[in-house]
Amino acid sequence: MKPLTSAADPKEERKALRRIVRLALAEDHVDEDATTLSLREFDAPVRAEVVAKAAGVVSGIPAFRETFRLVDAGVRIRSLRHDGDRVETGDVLLELQGMEGSILRAERTALNFLQRLSGVATMTRNFVRRLEGTGVTLLDTRKTTPGMRLLEKRAVRDGGGANHRQHLADMVMIKDNHIRMTGSIALAVQAVRRNHPHLPVEVETQDLNQFREALALPVDVIMLDNFSDEMVAEAVSMNRGLRSLELSGNVTLDTITQRVRPGIDYISVGALTHSYRSLDLSLEIRPLQEKV
Repeated sequence: MKPLTSAADPKEERKALRRIVRLALAEDHVDEDATTLSLREFDAPVRAEVVAKAAGVVSGIPAFRETFRLVDAGVRIRSLRHDGDRVETGDVLLELQGMEGSILRAERTALNFLQRLSGVATMTRNFVRRLEGTGVTLLDTRKTTPGMRLLEKRAVRDGGGANHRQHLADMVMIKDNHIRMTGSIALAVQAVRRNHPHLPVEVETQDLNQFREALALPVDVIMLDNFSDEMVAEAVSMNRGLRSLELSGNVTLDTITQRVRPGIDYISVGALTHSYRSLDLSLEIRPLQEKV
C-alpha cells in the first residue's frame, strides 16, 4: 500500500520561501519607508529581541531570516529557539544586532511570517497531543493561504503533524464532484488508475453505500467524510484492515478524542491552516551591549 503522507522537496520549499518573502517586502514598499528612511541621520547599531507574549510552538524562522537577509544582510541573527520548539510567555526566541533602520524596515514583514507560521504549528501541536497513544496520524489539507502552502505545511510538520498531498499532482483524490462527473466511484477509479498507475489513490465517501463501493475497488485510502460515530464504527467493522481509513469533517479539539477509534489511520483537519490563531510575538529594541 502506498503511503498517504508526503513532504515537500527541500529545493521547492526554498524557492517558495524566497518568492513569498520578496512578494511580502514589495507589498510593504520596504525600500520606500517614509518614516524610517527620513530618520537616517539618527540611525545607529542596536540590539533587538523577539519575545514570546504567549505560549506556543515556533515555526517560520527561515522566513524571518530571509526577510532580514533581503533587507540588510548585515543584520546578524542568533536563534535561541528553533522551529518545532515550545516557548513560554517571556521567552526570547531570537536576538538581532544591526542598524536600527534596517531592523525597523524588516520588522513587520518578518514578524508576520513568524507569528502566523507559529500559530499553525501551535494549533497542530494541540491536536497532536490529543492523539497521543492512539496511533492515528494527524493530516493537514490543501486549505492553505494562497502562495503560503509550502510554508504552512512546513509549520504543520513543526507542530508534529503530517502533510497530506502537497498539490494536485501529488496523489489522486476522488471527491464527491469527481464522482458526479463520472457517474460512479468505479468509473472514476478505473480512469485514474489507467492514467496514473503509480500514484496513491484516495476516495472520499459520504455514506456507507459509497464506502462499500470504494472498499471493493483497488484504492489505497478511503476517506470517511462527515460520518457519524455510528457510521465510522460500521465502516471500521466492514473494512477489517483492508484499506487505510481517513476520518474528515468537523473535527475539533473538543471532539477529536471521542472520534478516534481503533481502525482509523488518519484524521485530517483543515483548521490547522485556515483557522489558526497567530502566536503573539514582539520585536523589542534593546541597548547595544555585547555582540550577538
